[in-house]
Amino acid sequence: MNDLVLRSGRLWGRTGTEDVVVRDGRIAGILTPGDRIPGAGPGTTPPATGESGAGESGAREIDAGDRIVLPGLINAHCHIDKTIWGGPWVPNTAGTELHGMIGNGRRRRAELGIPHEGRMAGLLADMAAAGTTHVRTHTDVDPDIGLSGVEAVMAAAERVAGSLTVEQVAFPQSGLLVEGDTVELMEAALRMGVQTIGGLDPAGVDGDPVAHLDVVFGLAEKHGAKVDIHLHDGGTLGLWQVGLIAERTKALSLQGRVAISHAFAIGEEPRPQQERIADLLAGAGMALFTCAGFSDPIPSPAVMRAAGVPMGLGTDGIRDLWSPYGSADMLVRVGQLAVRSGFKSEEEIELALWTATEGAAAALGLEEYGLRVGAPADFTVVDGASAAHAVVEHAPRRHVVKAGLPLAL
Repeated sequence: MNDLVLRSGRLWGRTGTEDVVVRDGRIAGILTPGDRIPGAGPGTTPPATGESGAGESGAREIDAGDRIVLPGLINAHCHIDKTIWGGPWVPNTAGTELHGMIGNGRRRRAELGIPHEGRMAGLLADMAAAGTTHVRTHTDVDPDIGLSGVEAVMAAAERVAGSLTVEQVAFPQSGLLVEGDTVELMEAALRMGVQTIGGLDPAGVDGDPVAHLDVVFGLAEKHGAKVDIHLHDGGTLGLWQVGLIAERTKALSLQGRVAISHAFAIGEEPRPQQERIADLLAGAGMALFTCAGFSDPIPSPAVMRAAGVPMGLGTDGIRDLWSPYGSADMLVRVGQLAVRSGFKSEEEIELALWTATEGAAAALGLEEYGLRVGAPADFTVVDGASAAHAVVEHAPRRHVVKAGLPLAL
């Protein structure tokens, strides 16, 4: 018996209208309308009974109505532990300098009840309703807050389990080496089940990039964790650290498990230099994440994709003490990346969308992903003449399916 049949969808990257057959939470077939459903018995075709019906195959049916079908959207870099989503309006007092923003968030989080499990769960639910099926979130770990943020994110993720998948990064927002017991707390977070160890400006914040990377990569090697390092440092200092991270990645055979977030120093470089850096990253098996925020430099998605460097997109903070802005909708952020990158053609806008889908999946190591037979049935149905049109319009999500289960929108 089939679980679900999505009828008459235009799957991104394919031509024509097709039916998607889902069984046991995975895509079991992608068929031209009228083809026999795999395993459903001789002559059985997708039913034609109308939306949300159950036809002769026994499957639940959804009619996509010739709309675009996108794979599950991915928010590859956010900080849900900091959010005040759904709470009262809080005027921003952060300023614009990195150390000042870090200190402001640390001082005021207790006043505002941050981290707040309910608000995080609400944000995650809104993300899921907008078609996001995977999230990587960076959670503050420091001597003041301890592991309470990690615990709160775990609890919030449990509330929305089944709607989207949450991966947590233990993140030393106030510094790794300059803050008391932070290293011990980071290791404790890994023991609790956190999958990724974070870092932050090894030179600009901690002032000792070699020692910083010794700790981060040492913990990754010891616990089999992945690595995701925030790198805001620009110029030659930032590029030098990119090289250090690439050297560590290769030396420890961590290809496919190490990423740099933001990478402003790369985004500052002209295209020929970015191409050279992209070759370095590809040779080390590394990935990049960008958030395309404000006027922050953005590594070129075109350069990275051409070099084979996986690149993902995230929202960074959403409605928090760092910024009053933010949306739960990844198509909004894709549109922001496209505008910031000067993308106008269909192909260029779809390149921006790549960073929130296939590019992000590769960067996160999601080997089973996409609109293909055998992959988990994570997809969303949107209005639009094309995928690029859907991005520009921030098109409504008509249906969202996670692991074969339609979400209530």
